[in-house]
Amino acid sequence: QVQLVESGGGLVQPGQSLTLSCAASGSIFSINTMGWYRQYPGKPREFLATTASNGNRIYADSIKGRFTISRDDVKKIVYLQLKNLQPDDTAVYLCHVDYTYWGQGTQVTVSS
Repeated sequence: QVQLVESGGGLVQPGQSLTLSCAASGSIFSINTMGWYRQYPGKPREFLATTASNGNRIYADSIKGRFTISRDDVKKIVYLQLKNLQPDDTAVYLCHVDYTYWGQGTQVTVSS
């Protein structure tokens, strides 16, 4: 059994920043890929970023330069730093491990 728990979401004003965390626990001994998606109401999940165990990082064009993904393999945590947030970034942000295990999501709301 593997659990992923996201945290760090909240309500911020346009232009502000947040850092999301996703901690993996349970019966997981090695992780290749960790990443983040977001989901708007009634829409499919949207890819944001992924990081592989070899250090490779891939970003969606829509957030490149504003969001940064990183990971701590010892703690089994993946982070997503969000900068210059805009109202269009309002969504539920979800993490995954190896595209197999998914968290429940953390809400990010950007509003003045």
